[in-house]
Amino acid sequence: MESHLGVRGLGVVTGYGWGVEPFWDGLLSGKHAASLVDGYGEGADQHAWVAQVPHGGEESDGPSRFGRAMRGAAREAVSDARARGWREGRRVGLLHAVVLGEVELWRDFYRENGGDVSKREYLRLMPSTPMSLLMQEFGFHGPAMNVSAMCSSGNAGLLTAKAWLDAGIVDDVVFVATDVSATAENVLHFERLGVAFSDAEPTEVCRPFQEGSRGFSMGEASVAMVLSRQGGGDSYAHLLGGAMSHDAHHVTSIDPSLTDITRCFEEAFDNAGVDASQLRYLNAHGPGTRQCDRAESSVFDDLFPAEAELFSVKPLVGHCQGAASAVELAASALAYDRGVLPAAPRVAPGHPRLIDGPTPMRGGITVKSSLGMGGHNSVVLLGAA
Repeated sequence: MESHLGVRGLGVVTGYGWGVEPFWDGLLSGKHAASLVDGYGEGADQHAWVAQVPHGGEESDGPSRFGRAMRGAAREAVSDARARGWREGRRVGLLHAVVLGEVELWRDFYRENGGDVSKREYLRLMPSTPMSLLMQEFGFHGPAMNVSAMCSSGNAGLLTAKAWLDAGIVDDVVFVATDVSATAENVLHFERLGVAFSDAEPTEVCRPFQEGSRGFSMGEASVAMVLSRQGGGDSYAHLLGGAMSHDAHHVTSIDPSLTDITRCFEEAFDNAGVDASQLRYLNAHGPGTRQCDRAESSVFDDLFPAEAELFSVKPLVGHCQGAASAVELAASALAYDRGVLPAAPRVAPGHPRLIDGPTPMRGGITVKSSLGMGGHNSVVLLGAA
């Protein structure tokens, strides 16, 4: 048995396309994944910059982009893990991080069909259905569960997977995070909240830790990882540990004292058994909003060593909501494996230790923070395999 929890396989669906390679190539290009989409905004003739998951996947996975993306990412991760030497144990569990599932099908259920659909179509709406179909496809018999903690759902799902493995409940975990909810209605309401903007290209809107940042552009993604401690095979990276906390302060705003965010970072370091001197990168939540930039840069300056650097990939992939931290962790896992850290290019003056575009990966420990709406704080630590 390995002592470390390895990320054995990856599957990714983003605005860049279907698969790990389009995702990686898109990040290295420094170009955002968004495109102009019609039918957004207050008027019917409006359009918006959104990094939507494109149509594709397997028709047999159902009619929705959500179901196809979820199963497509998981299928790619399992196939990838097996190709890298992973052999699953008897109890393979499934954890699915999701906040808003099957948004488009539910909209059609009420608007187009008046709530009258076939039994088969109704079952497609249930959050258990894509999970059940995935478990059947691979013959997995461990526990299966959805996890939801707003934008922190990806980190929360990974820490839940680690808890399952630490407790001996499972031998392996397939973890998936899916958010395909950037519909016109949802984008509009995030814009009304004053945090999302779709009227300009993402690099004009989302500039984490830089001057002129307004907030974030919306994105979609499904990301899957195979997690295991069993010997044999190659890992992209090791999941070392982490922590979660809650501000208990406000439904959208961060507690300005930063007490519980700071505690979350410190407890994550303790849980992973690392000293602050070992920290090399902060893969930030980095949505480009004023309060999040302030919170993460303050913690970074206070807790990280002088040689540490920070970055965010949200200007490239968009804010993928329930899948945000998972898609950002996938970027770091690939960075360890391929030796290049795919940070977004700098476009304005900003934090002196903000990485400017793709740069050689120097090893050390990566800290992935995620600050979910409503006070959800989460921190996960990755290390080289």
